Amino acid sequence: MAEHSRYRRKLLGGALSLPLIGMGAAAAAPARSSLPLQVGGLPVTCNLTLPIACKAKAAADGRPDAAFTAFEYTKFSGWPEIKESLMTGRIQAAYMLAPLVMDLTDWRIPLKIVSLGHRSGAVIMVRTDSPYRKFADLRGKSIAIPSRFAVDYLFLRKMLAREGMSPKDLEVIEMAPPDMPAALYARAIDGYCTGEPFGAAAQRAGYARPLSMTRNEWRNYICCVLTVREELIATNRPLVQELVNYVQAAGTWLDASALNRSKAAHIAAHRKFFNQDPNIIKFVMDNPSDRVTYGDLRMLRPEFDELMKLSVQAGTLKRPVPYEQYVDDSFVKNIRPVKVAL
Repeated sequence: MAEHSRYRRKLLGGALSLPLIGMGAAAAAPARSSLPLQVGGLPVTCNLTLPIACKAKAAADGRPDAAFTAFEYTKFSGWPEIKESLMTGRIQAAYMLAPLVMDLTDWRIPLKIVSLGHRSGAVIMVRTDSPYRKFADLRGKSIAIPSRFAVDYLFLRKMLAREGMSPKDLEVIEMAPPDMPAALYARAIDGYCTGEPFGAAAQRAGYARPLSMTRNEWRNYICCVLTVREELIATNRPLVQELVNYVQAAGTWLDASALNRSKAAHIAAHRKFFNQDPNIIKFVMDNPSDRVTYGDLRMLRPEFDELMKLSVQAGTLKRPVPYEQYVDDSFVKNIRPVKVAL
């Protein structure tokens, strides 16, 4: 709990240290139609619809060899960096953790979730040679998570509740996802819970196996969501609509065929996007094919309400946050079909 409190103070301290004018509409530069919209993201498969949307829009604009035209994927190394960039208005759009957006709007940061980015895609990994065969075997063990604001943590808490356990039955450690496979290999931790491809990287290397997957335990799991600053909505609503159109179309295209998922792995692996081994991304796409899904990106209020309530129970939100405060579903309701020709 002390660790959690220190983390929360550090996270929120960044928000509180900014003058209010710096967090409001006056802080961010207005969107300039002559430049591509920078959209922040991490090199994780929960964000895969973003590079596909960027590439599809470039192809539609007659520049199939370009990585982007109207929307530019901007790679970040962690959630704190994306959070700070959105708060200060350095970027006006990004894929974010849904509970973190709820919390930031509770601190009057003018953000809105405008689309889902994926469903499922989180795993709990243990060493292949470990004796752990079911979740209850992890009692008393050390488990790494990316952040207590990550939905991975809520997934872990769901599994604990299902087994009649509590967070006190585990040693929960916050760790950057790219460090998790090496920590497991070195036996510094007993397992980790995170999004892909960091589970697949260790599994493909042969020293780890999934103990639990959201595809089996929490089918409608959502984590990463497309988030924009409110002044972008106010100043360039057509651009936000176009971005949502392409993100939603990218999700439909990804789940339309195994060939498309294979193409997506190679596109995302490019140095302009994830800059990763395409074989690892493809492993996520194929093992199994619904390890992470993109075809159902509906914005459903009951699902956000459940996520919000679980975050309050976990202590990552200090109080309930109204759906209307952090979601603008008007763009999803007004989707116009666009072609993904990749």
